[in-house]
Amino acid sequence: MGSLPGWATAVLLGLLLGACRPPATTLTISAAVSTQEALEAIGMAYQQRYPGADLRFNFGASGALAQQILQGAPVDLFLSASSDWMDRLEQGQRLQFGSRQPLLGNRLVLVARPKNELRGFEDLATDAVRRLAIGEPDSVPAGRYGRETLAALNLLTAVEPKLVYGKNVRQVLAYVETGSADGGLVYASDAARSGQVSLVAVAPLSSHSSIRYPVALVDGAGATAQDFLDFLNSDTAQQVFERYGFEYSGHSSIHGP
Repeated sequence: MGSLPGWATAVLLGLLLGACRPPATTLTISAAVSTQEALEAIGMAYQQRYPGADLRFNFGASGALAQQILQGAPVDLFLSASSDWMDRLEQGQRLQFGSRQPLLGNRLVLVARPKNELRGFEDLATDAVRRLAIGEPDSVPAGRYGRETLAALNLLTAVEPKLVYGKNVRQVLAYVETGSADGGLVYASDAARSGQVSLVAVAPLSSHSSIRYPVALVDGAGATAQDFLDFLNSDTAQQVFERYGFEYSGHSSIHGP
């Protein structure tokens, strides 16, 4: 068989490359704010591989993001810090069937400014703490986990008058960093990214619901959204998530460099 003309070879190569590349499109990704730095880094890696992809991130409290999706916000992929909020979307038939999967885990920790007087959760009930920051339990998963922990440790009654609520876990962290609160309950991944707080204690696993970050495609999402979901399960993404303090628990068989 003779060799193809140069122009034909170029066309064939272009078709083959095009078949491996998702179509140029805009992807809207709503995700828990605790994943912001990790997802932005993963997004950069994805765009280096697929320059035509336009990724638009919307970070916030999982509850607020889920409510937006329930109200019809144009979102392609949702990464939640709470299984409960993903359940609500599933019950509201807003998820693409079969796309939901576990992706990440995290730990709840007590943080304070360096050289603080806190030595453990038991100190929260003492005069060493005037204000304790947690997320708003009704919309911020970290706040719900925090309230569960305080109740399990028999501290909620004593600590409740001291609670300062944040609209998301990053605001809780900021309250501690600026001294607006003496301590705060945040994720281990948030504590790891801050150079202005110190880790005081890790909440016992038995004191709160399991911290799981499920991910899913929103109903109506296209092939490019599925491609990005696959990329979240690649070796590249796994390494980024772990570098930012998350416990990776994805179950896809997709792997990449």
